[in-house]
Amino acid sequence: KQWYQRRVAITAGETYMLASTAQDRNIVLYDCRENNPLRKVILSQKTNQIAFNPMEAFNFTAACDDNNLYSFDMRKLSSPLNVHMGHAMAVLCVGYSPTGREFVSGSYDKTIRIFETNKGRSKEIYHTKRMQRVFCTHYSADSKFIMTGSDETNIRLWKSLAWGKLGPISSRERSAFDYNKKLIQRYSNHPQVKRIKRHRNVPKMIKSISNEHNNIRNAKRRKEENRRKHSKPGSVPHVAERARHVVKEDS
Repeated sequence: KQWYQRRVAITAGETYMLASTAQDRNIVLYDCRENNPLRKVILSQKTNQIAFNPMEAFNFTAACDDNNLYSFDMRKLSSPLNVHMGHAMAVLCVGYSPTGREFVSGSYDKTIRIFETNKGRSKEIYHTKRMQRVFCTHYSADSKFIMTGSDETNIRLWKSLAWGKLGPISSRERSAFDYNKKLIQRYSNHPQVKRIKRHRNVPKMIKSISNEHNNIRNAKRRKEENRRKHSKPGSVPHVAERARHVVKEDS
């Protein structure tokens, strides 16, 4: 049975390398100088888009239908480098910042999230009452703005740094920003500071769906622990979250 290709992405540093995704849940890596594919990985859910890190040519991130994003090193596809969670519905698009330190994702849940490449949770979430499903996301060349296109035929421009000021900044303002940033870094492990830094207001629908997903995830975890307690030692192994979503790797 033939499956049609959905998206193709080309690396920024190695322009002869490209990756494709199809309806059959495969991510296939190609070398344009060869006839056959180099590697292939099968995920548990369909991949909607792939984006390569512009500063690390071997790394790419896949936006999937299981509400997660997966960052891979193309040299080792058996396990992702990181699993980025937070979206309540399927992730439709992903785009990297020119700095390679963060990326933005758009979802069927009508929100966009900004992730750091080495973190599993988003550092910022944007949403509006009128915005519908987000199908494309891109960074500006200076990494200060994000462009998104959504289902209600609008293009929106967002600040990549939500609290950042547009226009010229005086030396006094810059000193205040730097001082506040240092304070947050110094007391980042304090529970109240962590809570305030992590808290974001989201629509009621997103909140209820996220709570339902958390309940399902906790129920599966409790069931697995009960099976492990009442089974022969070693018969129910511990499986890391990063390894749960990769079905098979072919080289």
